[in-house]
Amino acid sequence: MKAFLNSRWLYRLISLFLAICLFLYVNSTKTTTSQSTDSSNDSTTLTTNEHKTISVQLRLNVNSDKYFVTGYPEKVKVHLSGPAALVTATSNTQNFRVMANLTKLSTGEHTVALQQEGLNRDLTYRIDPAKIKVNIQKRQTVTFPVTVNYDKTRIADNYEAGKATSDVTSVKATGAESEIDRINKVVAQVDLKQNAKSTVNSQAVIEALDKQGRTVNVILTPSTTQVNLPITSKQNSKKVPISFKVKNGSSDYTYSIKSSTSSVRVFGSKSKLADISSFEADIDVSDIKKSTTKTVSLDPDANGVTGVNPTSVKVSITTKQAD
Repeated sequence: MKAFLNSRWLYRLISLFLAICLFLYVNSTKTTTSQSTDSSNDSTTLTTNEHKTISVQLRLNVNSDKYFVTGYPEKVKVHLSGPAALVTATSNTQNFRVMANLTKLSTGEHTVALQQEGLNRDLTYRIDPAKIKVNIQKRQTVTFPVTVNYDKTRIADNYEAGKATSDVTSVKATGAESEIDRINKVVAQVDLKQNAKSTVNSQAVIEALDKQGRTVNVILTPSTTQVNLPITSKQNSKKVPISFKVKNGSSDYTYSIKSSTSSVRVFGSKSKLADISSFEADIDVSDIKKSTTKTVSLDPDANGVTGVNPTSVKVSITTKQAD
């Protein structure tokens, strides 16, 4: 036993034991320090204040079926202050509302304080503007006919515009009574290029105008339409009757075609116009099983001319089962 206590192995075991104890102590100190640092960083992140300004949609609390409101801004600014994490989350989600409560107000002009709903209590805020001016009037909806409008000075010399047609013939105008009363006409505005020489078929914006030609602040339904404006040469034209020819019909049916348009004006060279005595329009009835009304495009190329006015006609197709 005495020999063992005086041997090298005893010193080696004692050294190993002390080394293990020292390792465990150092590692424990590092872990504690790391946790303390992380906790400190988290605490710093949560307690650091941040300021941010965001743009928010303004909502109106009003009976929109009865009243129409004008004069208010579409969006307002909200200046936020508070813990950085909360400010960032609120800015990203915008899970709150800014409102103007108009439920207890009568018709006329009013100044209204804006309110918020849904902001975290730990945040401070300022709404800009804090108050808005609004004009509350009784809501009214009236139907108006649509006319096609275009700048005649943009049509090239020796060319003329035919009768313009629009897919939309009437619209509903909704707005304040005073604005509805201002409406003088509703137009589909066609945008023509300078020196226009060819037919225009494009989408046009529908506008409500007053007597001075200024836009009236109302909602139009629908707000756009497809417009066709024939533009053809004034020279070498001829008016001829139009005839309709059934195409792709079924042997199970007989078809009769009627149209309020009985003649068209065709354009082309003198020799071509001398040869043409009528304009033939093909009516595709492959998908028609019962009486219906259809708009048919007129094809000038198929008739050997360069142009035709109008470019399309409405036809009534009556079907009857064959005996």
